[in-house]
Amino acid sequence: MRIATFNINGIRAAQRRGFEEWLLERQPDVVALQEVRAPAAAVPPGVFGKYHFSYEEGVLPGRNGVGILTMHPPAAVRTWSGTALVRTPGEDHSDLITLERVPLARGLKEFADEGRYIEVDLADAPITVASLYLPKGGVPAHLQKPGRMRDEPDGGVRYARKMRFLDAFARQLGRSRRAARAQGRELLLMGDLNIAHTRYDVRNWRRSNQAEGFLPEEREWLDSLLSPRTLVDVVRRHYPGVDGPYSWWSWIPGSFTRDVGWRIDYHLATPGLARTAVAAGTDREPAEDRRMSDHAPVVVDYDI
Repeated sequence: MRIATFNINGIRAAQRRGFEEWLLERQPDVVALQEVRAPAAAVPPGVFGKYHFSYEEGVLPGRNGVGILTMHPPAAVRTWSGTALVRTPGEDHSDLITLERVPLARGLKEFADEGRYIEVDLADAPITVASLYLPKGGVPAHLQKPGRMRDEPDGGVRYARKMRFLDAFARQLGRSRRAARAQGRELLLMGDLNIAHTRYDVRNWRRSNQAEGFLPEEREWLDSLLSPRTLVDVVRRHYPGVDGPYSWWSWIPGSFTRDVGWRIDYHLATPGLARTAVAAGTDREPAEDRRMSDHAPVVVDYDI
């Protein structure tokens, strides 16, 4: 079973840049999407071909939006908001359906309508698949230096918001993992976590210790999720102790060509599923002008 995760940075832009061709060539069984960035009515008709499309659009215009493509109709769909777009191949309706509401962990309510999380139970394998778009965040106030930041200093507001999300999501993830196990299912959390875990996940890691996405506390949080008994970083297991494979590169000219990237897109699988992975990697485009997004798809083949 070929499973991919891909932050497409806008479905309409990704379609123009070759997303449909990639989907046809690689033939994944499941794709977790992040930053679809479109209300349901604006998702291009036919862009997902033969796939069933489950989508949590969120309420922030032009931002976020997470979805999951499956070859077969999902056995169940769950979102934090309690609604989702569920389309079969060839449909182009924009009607949201009401789902059984997932009890949210303390602290998640403020994020529930932002289009950051969706999970489905696969009908053709005992797996619950989740797609997550984690907030990018910022740096704490004491690290904010006017004139040396891309964004205006905010006194640590974005940093504090991300840390609240991390705290709440860890509790929610534990619930999802236990719920999947109770149903005899493995759990596969995929998506853009906006955190690089180790020095091998950032090309210029020495200069990034005070940058959002590589702060010690963010990396420690990711550490806390991973263990041989809980969740396994599948791609890193296949590439131990080496740089990359990166999954995000800045649009700054030359960053992609020089492979100055970050690995922030993950397959985090429960141990039973992780053991079945037979191939893993990143579908890095051959040239800068061929890029579909500022991210690349991360693809794993599971022998299920």
